[in-house]
Amino acid sequence: MSDHRQPPADPLRTDVPHSARVWNYLLGGKDNYPADAEAGETILKAFPDIAGIARDQRAFLARAVRFLTEEAGLRQFLDIGTGLPTADNTHEVAQRRAPESRIVYVDNDPLVLTHARALLTSTPQGACAYVDADVRDTSRVIEEAARTLDFRHPIGLTLLGIMGQLPDDEDPWALVGSLIAALPSGSYLALADGTDTSDTLTRAVEEYNRHSASSYHLRSPARISAFFDGLELVEPGVVRTSHWRPDSSGNGQDAPSSHAVSGVGRKP
Repeated sequence: MSDHRQPPADPLRTDVPHSARVWNYLLGGKDNYPADAEAGETILKAFPDIAGIARDQRAFLARAVRFLTEEAGLRQFLDIGTGLPTADNTHEVAQRRAPESRIVYVDNDPLVLTHARALLTSTPQGACAYVDADVRDTSRVIEEAARTLDFRHPIGLTLLGIMGQLPDDEDPWALVGSLIAALPSGSYLALADGTDTSDTLTRAVEEYNRHSASSYHLRSPARISAFFDGLELVEPGVVRTSHWRPDSSGNGQDAPSSHAVSGVGRKP
């Protein structure tokens, strides 16, 4: 890790669920608290496939970063809404193929910050840094990321499950647009989010929102696709998460992924 260590923006609250820790619980991790586990169980009881969606998004991240590193030739990544470290984090996937890759992780949970500093260690040739900031504060995200990334060269921006945490009245489409506007030509956006195509999932998320300090907002595939407006979509476009360039491991089947979509787009 680099030495870019800002103090946490908010104190660690263990008595209310936090999205990164709830996601950790759904992925079978141990870095969560009873409030997070309770929120996770609320969703699991109403929609057991939610754990599959969580695993699907992590697998998509690995495939997208492999594409961006191997085929698009990127060596810089801005991962916003990082979540707690798990297997195949962005820098691990990228630096496995290109050790000189530079990665900036962004999240706003103090527990994520603590784990990131301890576990997200770079190769000697590359760099890792962590920015403690809210995705809404795009100017700070870009300013801090520029300490590690060179904004004169293409950057891979990853937003997995993060835009669903913003309601429509905060205009997440404009927020993504402002982030992309700061990136040079040849940069890419990789984005994944849950859809409103399942009544059961919708009810489960509504129940979660009633018991959580944060909330999640499911959207139609068309509205998620709108995050890529102005970008050149990489084949196969915005599709079911497990159907985006599935690998030989069999990750490309139906089931839970039918309720989440993903895509990758290039800034002209």
